[in-house]
Amino acid sequence: MKKLGLFRSIHVKFVLIYVLLIFVAMQIIGVYFVAELEGKLKENFQKSITSHINLLTYSIGEEMTKERTESDPPLEVAINGILLDKNNGNNDITEVRVVEQRSKRVIGTSNTSNQALVGKKTTDFLVKRTLVVGREHSEIQRDKDTGRRMWVLATPITENSTVIGVVYLIADMENVFEEMNEINTIFITGTAIALVITAILGVFLSQTITRPMTDMRKQAIAMSRGNFSRKVKVYGDDEIGQLAVTFNTLTKKLQDSQSSTEGERRKLSSVLSFMTDGVISTDRRGRVNLINDPAARLLDVSRETVLGQPIIELLGLEEEYTFEDLLEERESVILDYSKQNQPYVLRANFSVIQKETGFVNGLITVLHDITEQEKIEEDRREFVANVSHELRTPLTTMRSYLEALAEGAWQDEEIAPAFLGVTQNETERMIRLVNDLLQLSKMDSKDYQFSKNWVNFSTFFTNIIDRLEMSKKEDIIFKRDVPRTAFYVEIDEDKITQVLYNIISNAMKYSPEGGQITFRIREADEQIVISISDEGVGIPKNTLDKIFERFYRVDKARSRNVGGTGLGLAIAKEMVVAHGGKIWAESVEGKGTTVFFTLPYEQEQEDEWS
Repeated sequence: MKKLGLFRSIHVKFVLIYVLLIFVAMQIIGVYFVAELEGKLKENFQKSITSHINLLTYSIGEEMTKERTESDPPLEVAINGILLDKNNGNNDITEVRVVEQRSKRVIGTSNTSNQALVGKKTTDFLVKRTLVVGREHSEIQRDKDTGRRMWVLATPITENSTVIGVVYLIADMENVFEEMNEINTIFITGTAIALVITAILGVFLSQTITRPMTDMRKQAIAMSRGNFSRKVKVYGDDEIGQLAVTFNTLTKKLQDSQSSTEGERRKLSSVLSFMTDGVISTDRRGRVNLINDPAARLLDVSRETVLGQPIIELLGLEEEYTFEDLLEERESVILDYSKQNQPYVLRANFSVIQKETGFVNGLITVLHDITEQEKIEEDRREFVANVSHELRTPLTTMRSYLEALAEGAWQDEEIAPAFLGVTQNETERMIRLVNDLLQLSKMDSKDYQFSKNWVNFSTFFTNIIDRLEMSKKEDIIFKRDVPRTAFYVEIDEDKITQVLYNIISNAMKYSPEGGQITFRIREADEQIVISISDEGVGIPKNTLDKIFERFYRVDKARSRNVGGTGLGLAIAKEMVVAHGGKIWAESVEGKGTTVFFTLPYEQEQEDEWS
């Protein structure tokens, strides 16, 4: 711990930074100097060798291109003689070989121990590349036996721009690298001496700067503990001395500001305590540092348990928001704490506590209980959705008949009046539907006005199917299993029409292409059972009991696509129950759904009508 404290000292940091700056500067200079010097030494070495080899190449080229006589020695002997004479001029050259272009053979070497190579084909890749390309090539290699670095150079011998051979040279470069190592050693030694001197000077220099700063640190610690009486000693009139004077002035002003802030805090605490809205304040890290009583009541928490808790956890937003998201949130956030049968919704508005410089100090959250408002708004949305749902079917039927009339049916004296009559009936029924929908608020009190009449339900059901068949999709098949027997029941035709429209339209919406909708009527104990079956996607078994609840939709996404509101079957249930019947559904997922409902039926009444 003492070692860590030592490295945290500004005195040590100042010395370390000072030494590191000198060290980095010297390293940069050294790297540049050594790199340039190494390049220069290599360049001078290679120039020296190249100038020597150029003379050698010229002499060998003359020997290879001249016409030989019987008195002249063989070419190999002449080449060896030239190589032995010229090689004495440079001690760095280890070996020089001459390779002929046509045969790719070595015709001479300056190394007496390698004379066995003369007359053999060369295998060196550098020589082969020079023979093919016709340009000079070189590289640095390591000797396999000694490990010394050698410079290998292959220079073409040309005659009238034609390559007739190659001079292959091997020169020892290890002396160049040894000189570089000596220079590096000298540079490292000089750097170490300079760093030691720099560190000693840095210690003395840092003391003159850190002493007044140490005093100011002690004063800051005293101020954090509430002691504003201590003063910082001023050592001079330089920048640090002026800082000490400013620090003493700041201490006085801070003491005055603290007194003023404490008074304002008491006023704010009093205001927050008597506010009806919930208020929560956080620090810059998003942790709650203030919550008033209304907010604690709205969230059903105690002040002691939430202080220090992150605001996103307190509001239950950790899965949707981060604290940074709330800082940028400009709209209200709805907090839904509703339980199964107990709606409870809050609205949260966020305001950032921010300085003029833009620094964020925290967040203010204001909570409002909007449970009642949300309920009213939900009722309004449900009512509008219900109106749209209930008006769609009669409008579709009217459009079908009107399109038929527009396409020429109005000229048919038999069909046109019938079509116009149906359109007029649908218009009147639509007006009645609107009037019924406006009375939705009375559904709980069963405030219905029925106009019942005795009706042959078989004929009535068939007429309803006929109307909807005109507006159905062409790829949906209607199958009727309606007996010709007359079933007379006492019903309100408009209400039961609405029931059938709701059920059949749902079957049409969820039927697949080529699907079949089957209509049946069966007689049971003192009632008739009406069923409408489709071949749609079906309904999960665990939701069958819920589909007749108001606004319940099995598949919300699909319901939106087909225009469902979840109210049609609920209205149907209300109407059927009001007629003394009951309604239910049976379904198999993937195979379809059948909706049943019953109506009271008395055989004695049937006999009277007969």
